[in-house]
Amino acid sequence: MAALGEAAARWAPGLWRRAVRAPVWLGGRRFASGGAQSLPTFGLLLDIDGVLVRGHQVIPAAQEAFRQLLDPQGQLRVPVVFVTNAGNISQCSKAEELSAQLGFQVEPDQVILSHSPMKLFSQHHDRRMLVSGQGPLVENARALGFKHLVTVDELRAAFPVLDMVDLQRRPKTTTLPRNDFPVIEGVLLLGEPVRWETSLQLITDVLLSDGNPGTGLATAPYPHLPVLASNTDLLWMAEAKMPRFGHGTFLLCLEAIYRKLTGRELHYTGLTATTPCPTSTGPTCSTSTCRRSRRGRPGAAPPSWCARACTVLRPPAPPRPPRAARGLHSTDTGTSASGPSSCRQPTWSATCTRPCG
Repeated sequence: MAALGEAAARWAPGLWRRAVRAPVWLGGRRFASGGAQSLPTFGLLLDIDGVLVRGHQVIPAAQEAFRQLLDPQGQLRVPVVFVTNAGNISQCSKAEELSAQLGFQVEPDQVILSHSPMKLFSQHHDRRMLVSGQGPLVENARALGFKHLVTVDELRAAFPVLDMVDLQRRPKTTTLPRNDFPVIEGVLLLGEPVRWETSLQLITDVLLSDGNPGTGLATAPYPHLPVLASNTDLLWMAEAKMPRFGHGTFLLCLEAIYRKLTGRELHYTGLTATTPCPTSTGPTCSTSTCRRSRRGRPGAAPPSWCARACTVLRPPAPPRPPRAARGLHSTDTGTSASGPSSCRQPTWSATCTRPCG
């Protein structure tokens, strides 16, 4: 969350100026009005799913909290930024949705989505990227700065023989291979797609063919093309009694497939999320997951996770040594977005000043 707070301070400085300086009691402290010269001394970063809303239902305690944060004119007394691992929606649409749910005006610059920090990944903005997700996918990617995009549907249309799981969608006639399709230079994963089997197949094809899915290579290239991903939540809570699969589950499937086919780890050039451990349903790792990740060490403390949404710029790790040689904690430098392997001993990133998981 601190990472997105840093992003919020950078992208939404007007929130402090817009906040109304009225007396308010919050957390046992009184913040008094001091005119135009007295800016709020604090602001709030609020997660959305499971904190303010659950599915389409607003949590009653959240409504009461916001009643205390609003002045008689319906304006927020202090700056508030909403952070979420949602990525299959635009900032404007999310702001409108929150406004309707919470009963006051939420501006788009008060909403930080899981992929918002990818605006900082300018070194990849000029690459031709295969983008995966749903909703306003291309619109979101272009808003982040990516200029050359290919969707999974566009790739499937260009190479229909690649998508063979659904019998109803298989081509009825043999199509000629295309030699004029531009080379793909990276993969951008903004959120869980609708047809997982199609996205998993085509993303894997792109990685194994070095961006030329219409051809075949005798040996899979390694290091593979850059992969940028956001929202590593394995699970999330909606109206259902049990958690629902999140984008982290999709990433876990992709990692497992790549590892099985190549014997190597899938590495993320950039990985952004609002939660430190993708296997959690809350702000920290679930007990069972971290117990597994610590390889049965009772009472061991959870790892110290990097609180920044950092760009992971690390050289690809060599093939993993046998488990016995790794000891209690894995020391691989690769970043795995999902599953117990992601709750591993912290390593250091070239762009982080704190340990990054």
